[in-house]
Amino acid sequence: MKRDIRYIAIEGVIGAGKTSLAKLLHDRLEGRLVLEKFEENPFLARFYQHPERYAFQTQIFFLLNRYKQLQHLAQQELFEEFLVTDYIFEKDKIFAHLNLQDDELQLYDTLVGSIERNLAKPDLVVYLQSSIERLMGNIRQRGRDFERGMSKKYISDLNDAYNYFFFRYKSTPLLIVNSTEIDFVKDEEQFEDLVRQILKPDHVAIEYYTPLSRGRKET
Repeated sequence: MKRDIRYIAIEGVIGAGKTSLAKLLHDRLEGRLVLEKFEENPFLARFYQHPERYAFQTQIFFLLNRYKQLQHLAQQELFEEFLVTDYIFEKDKIFAHLNLQDDELQLYDTLVGSIERNLAKPDLVVYLQSSIERLMGNIRQRGRDFERGMSKKYISDLNDAYNYFFFRYKSTPLLIVNSTEIDFVKDEEQFEDLVRQILKPDHVAIEYYTPLSRGRKET
């Protein structure tokens, strides 16, 4: 089978299911899986408690850790197999512009500009777009300690920032998936349908995909 899509990046707001989808795709396609190591950030829990005090430290740790993970992927021989990640490097800017003060942001932008050009870009970015209620429900269900104090307002602001970013995103082909009403983890049919959409050849600059929810039929 000819595989036009080799490097797939899954994106979405906290709780959208990007890591779950990345793992399922990797199990289905094999190849390599690169996941964001958020649990290694020593400032993250403190940031959720005191965002203004720990925003810069949290941001810089994530920036450098993501860069370290992705910098070696520029070697073309690594793309002989599928590669699936649960983030793109550019998404770091969403959090930076949402959380950093002006002087911190100026320093951040200088650092980003000096390193981002060295990174390979995905063949396709899949953006999981969901409602605030679904996002908050997923966050509560997984029960991570450092996310317990996360406010609905923060998720709402983050969701707005993600939408603003991806509706203007032009770096790679982009597939925007309405994931509010589906469960690709538990519903194999929904997952397989999503896989077909991801792997189809000749993706255009931006596409929208609304999966069929359970019990709904096409007319």
